[in-house]
Amino acid sequence: MSVAALRLIRCRRLSTAGPPGVNKLVLQWKDLRKVAKVTGAVILGGCLFITYEMVALEKAVTIDTSAVLQEKYKSYIYLRATPAAEKENLTAGLIYKARKELHKAARRFMEASSRLFLQSLDDPHEVALWVLLKQTQSANKAIRLQAVQELADNHHWHAYQYQTAAQVIDQRTAVGLARTPHVDLRFFRQPPALPHLEDGTSVEEGLWQLLASLPQSEVDKCVQYFTSLALRESTQSMAAQRGGLWCFGGNGLPYAQSLTSVPSEKVESFCLQALVQHSKVQSHCDHIVAKGGLLLLQRIYQLRRDSPKIQRNIIRIIGNLALNESVHRDIVQSGWLSILAEMMQSPHVTQASFAARALANLDRESVVEKYQDGVYILHPQTRNGQPVKADVLFIHGILGAAFKTWRQKDSSLQQEETETESRSDYTECWPKSWLAEDCPNLRVLSVEYDSHLSDWMSKCPAENQRKSLAYRSQELLKKLKQAGVGERPVVWVAHSMGGLLVKKMLLDASEDPEMKGLLKNTRGVLFYSVPHHGTFMAEYSVNVRYLLFPSIEVRELCKDSPALSSLNESFVNIAKENDFKVMSFTESQATNVGPMIKIVVVPKQSADLGIGELVEVNVDHLNICKPEKKDSFLYKRSLQFIQEALQNLFLTCSS
Repeated sequence: MSVAALRLIRCRRLSTAGPPGVNKLVLQWKDLRKVAKVTGAVILGGCLFITYEMVALEKAVTIDTSAVLQEKYKSYIYLRATPAAEKENLTAGLIYKARKELHKAARRFMEASSRLFLQSLDDPHEVALWVLLKQTQSANKAIRLQAVQELADNHHWHAYQYQTAAQVIDQRTAVGLARTPHVDLRFFRQPPALPHLEDGTSVEEGLWQLLASLPQSEVDKCVQYFTSLALRESTQSMAAQRGGLWCFGGNGLPYAQSLTSVPSEKVESFCLQALVQHSKVQSHCDHIVAKGGLLLLQRIYQLRRDSPKIQRNIIRIIGNLALNESVHRDIVQSGWLSILAEMMQSPHVTQASFAARALANLDRESVVEKYQDGVYILHPQTRNGQPVKADVLFIHGILGAAFKTWRQKDSSLQQEETETESRSDYTECWPKSWLAEDCPNLRVLSVEYDSHLSDWMSKCPAENQRKSLAYRSQELLKKLKQAGVGERPVVWVAHSMGGLLVKKMLLDASEDPEMKGLLKNTRGVLFYSVPHHGTFMAEYSVNVRYLLFPSIEVRELCKDSPALSSLNESFVNIAKENDFKVMSFTESQATNVGPMIKIVVVPKQSADLGIGELVEVNVDHLNICKPEKKDSFLYKRSLQFIQEALQNLFLTCSS
């Protein structure tokens, strides 16, 4: 610019010839004024150009200064590019080149700033989000586990940081976060949008198509029963009846019940029960996923948020599918992690335990065991860093369940609802709440199996052959072996018929070389009103209406049964040989078993095993395993027995 002005002055001087005597100094000042005008115009234009470019650059580059101030350890800055329309003239080209140079300078400035921020990242107490995310990919397992724990423990992240993490974290890290206590649910991506159903297709029909497409191999009669019962009244099955009743076998089932008017929710519930059975068959799991089963279950879960039973069956299916690592990726990508993480934080023990089982089967980073259908983790349900030193297993009795059997003692019917709501310390499952708190380094498991007083109440008429103690013992032993039971010291806690099942399992384990470890590691067995010598209740088939057709379980409980006598004698022998502790509680109050009928279900004589301590408690049969409160005699004595049985393990149990 200055060179051009000087050349202009020189040209003017050479081209201007004036008369002699004219003062040339005047001409020079005139020239200088012209130079000043030209220079001023150029400078003003340059300032306007630079101002315009700075404004454009400010729009093109957005720097979150608050994030830099609050997190000085962040080594990257998000850029938001603003597209510009392409111009063909020379001026647009010059502006583009100027912007390019300015952008390069800005990038160099930000790179230098980030290097300054990185200088203090060695402080372990001030670790940025991106550092933790990088550590989750470390080759060192301990570093990965610690990084996941710190990610979940830090609750000061901003919303955009949770979104960034949700997009960046891999499957292994996401599962670990879901199993971390009190994790922020914003770490998980929401389930993807579900595709629209085809015209005229309902969820019920989708279930029908899924079940119809599954293989026929390894399907027992109970699965056929559930499926036929659910689908006979559906639109698709009615259409199929024109060519014959649809079922897995093709010819129908003689005991498939005809339902005149079945609500959609009821049909879905039956179909889900059939799908639960299919999901137990390993070869069927891949078919369920390949046929869109995960998205279909997702849709039903969203539609039936007001039905805990349907939701539990769906999570039960997901837990069964998670036993197969080949479908883990599909489960995560279909959005189930956010649902499982949310259900894990439910105050209801049943929902939380169903989700805990599914997540434990997905977590191959920190969990070696696999939890089959019916084996539930009460503690620890999350990654808590506590080393597990022993197992305590809870086995329910007839008409019992994995959770309701072990709840706190019920109040009277008139006061039950109000007292349950008003008592903040009421627990739905005292082993999960009280025992886990008193002995945090125990693994507490609860086992569930179907049991019924009468064949009228059975869920599947074809299941009778699978109800004997011998069958259930073998079935549960296989499940417990996969759960790692027997690899560390074990204490068994059983109510009613569950005690007979425990004795049968230990007897079978003593005869199986592969299960010797289970018997060897058994340190104690705690019985709650177990009919070691049978019960009169099994003979009330005439007087009690719902015992019209006693099931196999009840018939096995008849007083002075030879099978029970043999089982009891064999158990006493192995208890003495292996020197584990035994303790029995017995009831003293009568129990209502029908209209106008009250009996002592398990008399003291039947509850007396013949070895170990026998303690009589002033409660009935149903409440013998339900302590009234944490400081009650029943719970404190039970806790004391567990502590004494495991005393050489230096358990961190409170007294």
